Amino acid sequence: MSRIVVVGATGNVGTSLVAALRADDTVDEIVGVARRRPRADAAKTTWVTADIERDDLVSIFRGADCVVHLAWRIQPSHEIQSLRRTNVMGSERLFEAVADAEVPALVYASSVGAYSPGPKSRAVDESWPAGGTPTSFYARHKAEVEQRLDRFELEHRDVRVVRMRPGLTFKRESAEEQRRYFLGPLFPRALAREGAIPVVPDMPGLRFQAVHSDDVAEAYRLAIAGDARGAFNIAADPVLDAETLARTLGARPIKIAPGLVRAGMALSWKLRLQPTPPGWLDMGLSVPVMDVRRAHEELGWRPARSSVDAIRELLAGLRSEAGDATPPLEPGRRPLEHV
Repeated sequence: MSRIVVVGATGNVGTSLVAALRADDTVDEIVGVARRRPRADAAKTTWVTADIERDDLVSIFRGADCVVHLAWRIQPSHEIQSLRRTNVMGSERLFEAVADAEVPALVYASSVGAYSPGPKSRAVDESWPAGGTPTSFYARHKAEVEQRLDRFELEHRDVRVVRMRPGLTFKRESAEEQRRYFLGPLFPRALAREGAIPVVPDMPGLRFQAVHSDDVAEAYRLAIAGDARGAFNIAADPVLDAETLARTLGARPIKIAPGLVRAGMALSWKLRLQPTPPGWLDMGLSVPVMDVRRAHEELGWRPARSSVDAIRELLAGLRSEAGDATPPLEPGRRPLEHV
């Protein structure tokens, strides 16, 4: 009998993973853990309301074959210490609960953002340093959690630990959540229409990777089911740059100085006109391009959709106000923190 606990089961990747596990005949029971319970029930799934900062996790984890840690906060972005309490200290509490409950396997959702600045002209493997981007709270938190996970692995060698490092992760149903998190209530939805964006900024370092949420979930499912350990880069082709994005959006690339874009982001964030601080731009321009061969060879993972497919789904979701029946993905929710 296989019992899988998914912490952060109601978000972008969590909903896709729960669906993938429900379809897996080797999985008998899924425990979905979230701060807010979804309205709808799901086959083979028991929902538990818990907060990784403060609630008892050991009793939830006891008897599990694997715990998957997806829980993460990126808003409110003006309250960095509150976010760190959840992301870093909450993650450490979760890791210790895994050990105390004697769970044999832990799969943790890291990110390309954990990586130190690196090359854009060649792909790096999982040995690239995970020191984050100093000006990005998200990257700093991801890097710090990886350091704490390093210590956990040394102290608990009996626990099989997998850390997944995906690129930007999109699906149609995540559109409203990602609009709230990154674009804010003032974003004009008309810009999501085909051909509505006339230009794409062409900046040095604007090369990044994306992947569909369902494909990320499949990578997690394979990691849960197998005996893999260590880190895995997860991304789909092609690598996205200004030219590729312009073709996808029916726009044209235009040269622009990163400092100008950063200054606009910083001012609009400080004035709470939008929720994304400029550290996100710094991270996007500095993280390396990832080599995903290890996931192909050791997990047997292949994405079913391209990075362009994932971007197009997100835009379609923004046009139609797409969401899902879980609190993070529900369409029509109020804006976060007035950004």
